[in-house]
Amino acid sequence: MNIVLVEKKLPSNPIVQIVQGDITTEDVDAIVNAANEHLQHGGGVARTISRQGGSAIQKESDAWIHQHGLVSHSHPAWTSGGRLPAKYVIHAVGPVWGDGDEDQKLSDAVTGSLRVADELKCSSIAMPAISTGIFGFPKNRAAEIIFSAIEEYLADNTSNLQVIKIILFDQPTVDVFLKSWNDM
Repeated sequence: MNIVLVEKKLPSNPIVQIVQGDITTEDVDAIVNAANEHLQHGGGVARTISRQGGSAIQKESDAWIHQHGLVSHSHPAWTSGGRLPAKYVIHAVGPVWGDGDEDQKLSDAVTGSLRVADELKCSSIAMPAISTGIFGFPKNRAAEIIFSAIEEYLADNTSNLQVIKIILFDQPTVDVFLKSWNDM
């Protein structure tokens, strides 16, 4: 069972929440997958989403790559949610720590995910701590960038989004994100 730990209503009206739990069980319009540029969902959050959502997600991802080519940080791909409660999966390519310009790439991935959610007319979205797992991005730095990118996107754009959830699975990540949240 997912638990809302904190929430904040932003001046532009959407509610941002930190939730501890499993992103694949969230009943939102779209979830964000922390993907690689090839949309091969073999590890981490991507593997869990693909496994829970069924083979349709990988098949649609393969078709996306065939039609559009590799996915960039600023232009996420999207597929159906397959068997997930979410209607869509937005596949955001987060940076690998050490590849250079990681802060901007992470900000671009978050902003791009929110933009795609608006293009799909979503009112709710859930995203993980993009790049903080197997891609090695420091959690405290990622939390600050993710929160900042959300606030900047909503301040600069007219958005359909009413609820934005940051879904965190493990306690160490929850602790870091809550500390960053409280320092804002």
